Amino acid sequence: MHKKTYINRRKSTRIYIGKVPIGNGAPISVQSMTNTRTTDVISTVNQIKELEKSGADIVRIALPNKEAVEAFKIIKQQVNVPLVADIHFDYRLALQAAKYGVDCLRINPGNIGNESRIRSVVDCARDKNIPIRIGVNAGSLEQDIRKKYNKLTPIALLESAMRHVDILDRLNFDQFKVSIKASDVFLTVHAYRLLAKKIDQPLHIGITEAGSIRSGTIKSAIGLGLLLSEGIGDTLRISLAADPIEEIKVGFDVLKALGIRQRGINFIACPTCSRQEFDVINTVNTLEQRLQDIVSPIDVSIIGCVVNGPGEALSSTLGVTGSYHTSSVYENGVRQKERFNNNKIIDQLEAKIRDKVSVINKTN
Repeated sequence: MHKKTYINRRKSTRIYIGKVPIGNGAPISVQSMTNTRTTDVISTVNQIKELEKSGADIVRIALPNKEAVEAFKIIKQQVNVPLVADIHFDYRLALQAAKYGVDCLRINPGNIGNESRIRSVVDCARDKNIPIRIGVNAGSLEQDIRKKYNKLTPIALLESAMRHVDILDRLNFDQFKVSIKASDVFLTVHAYRLLAKKIDQPLHIGITEAGSIRSGTIKSAIGLGLLLSEGIGDTLRISLAADPIEEIKVGFDVLKALGIRQRGINFIACPTCSRQEFDVINTVNTLEQRLQDIVSPIDVSIIGCVVNGPGEALSSTLGVTGSYHTSSVYENGVRQKERFNNNKIIDQLEAKIRDKVSVINKTN
């Protein structure tokens, strides 16, 4: 009953962040970043656990100073999800994070000092089998590249990325992934298209600093939708000025819409009109909140009348079609004898969904 993807993925090499495979056809992983103070160990651990519960495959943590790295040591011991250390400028922070068991280092080799410092980090990563993420961001592009192009362009972002890639190539280190982000959707998309043709390593995709939940979700869905539909992208992060858990939800919704990866319930619902026989909007919104704990992928259609209801139900795991006083129930495209009371439809549908998920889980 689930969508099948017709996307041909770009071929890439494989790296592992903890036990999570990235690239070479592995499932596209969804990640986020903590927004607590890293030195607030309790809050950071709690947020990481909530992110993992929401489906996060990987979580990134900022380590801006020694105190944060020492806090990371404690945090790492209390969580299960792979952790990425976000480090800028001070190579010693990367070395210490590696010592404390970090699963990936997010650095830009060119901004952590001279060749010997870069080599020490790379040698450490190689020795401990830790991959590196090169993270190019339009907001922190090197000054000489900005001056050269006089404005942000896809070529400028590509040149910055390849500058860092070349450093790792010279050091014979190939266990890395690359991101090349901007807040402008098409600037980002064009830059990734260029980068995808230049390197074989996995690509971490996203629209950086996308904005609020509404506008950021739209920008991210457009940008990542374009890239993913072209087979570009091995792991993703949605960047929202919001609770990081929302980033995970949107990330999976994007993958779900493209038929790339399924997690949780895919609600199919009509926008409503005067033909609706029950309150569709309240029903969908309430069930979406109540059923957040379900991770099994199923399609549930909730249609307020008989115009499109039966057709949508044919391709759904479960479906309801509104009619006077009571609504028709469909399971795997087949109309059932039972009917739902329109005044009790939320509770009845929730129970039906949970029963169906229980059967699916036992079968699997």
